[in-house]
Amino acid sequence: MENYLNTATVIARTRCWIERVVIALNLCPFARKPFIDEKVRYVVSEAEQTAVLLEDLHKELELLRNTDAAEVETTVLILPFVLNDFLDYNDFLGVVEVLIDEEGYEGEFQVASFHPDYQFGGTQAEDAENYTNRSPYPVLHLIREASVGKAVAAYPHPEAIPERNILTMEKLGSTQMRAILDECMKIEADKK
Repeated sequence: MENYLNTATVIARTRCWIERVVIALNLCPFARKPFIDEKVRYVVSEAEQTAVLLEDLHKELELLRNTDAAEVETTVLILPFVLNDFLDYNDFLGVVEVLIDEEGYEGEFQVASFHPDYQFGGTQAEDAENYTNRSPYPVLHLIREASVGKAVAAYPHPEAIPERNILTMEKLGSTQMRAILDECMKIEADKK
């Protein structure tokens, strides 16, 4: 448990990953604009139990619902103290889907998942393609469905993005991707 981490460090490490991996490698062509426009809300959950995390998630979904997209486009909910085991995290995603459905967020928000040990079914742990969804900490990325719809409509062949990302990861390789994540994890920010 890394409870000594301060919020600024966790956010700085996560921003490093978004900038150097997600944006620089164009894994998500829709991520650049909100990042550059500073419309991304970064929230570090202090939850150590999933029940508390669910409360944090619900709170952030409500905040997004009640905030204009011109102010906050998307939220990156960072989980440094909970769900560090990927299998537990993966199981929790089912709970997230239930929350989205039961609380009436279906069709309004979707949640993208990232984890330091992310592993797609049918892959080996160190297969390069897993790095498309590997992050410094477990992350729940809360995305507005309306924004996704607009971005996809304006992007040629969005269905090709996953395959292109896999090819990018395979070209770079696991060693280089691990090195980028390691560099991000070395960042220390002033305590805030």
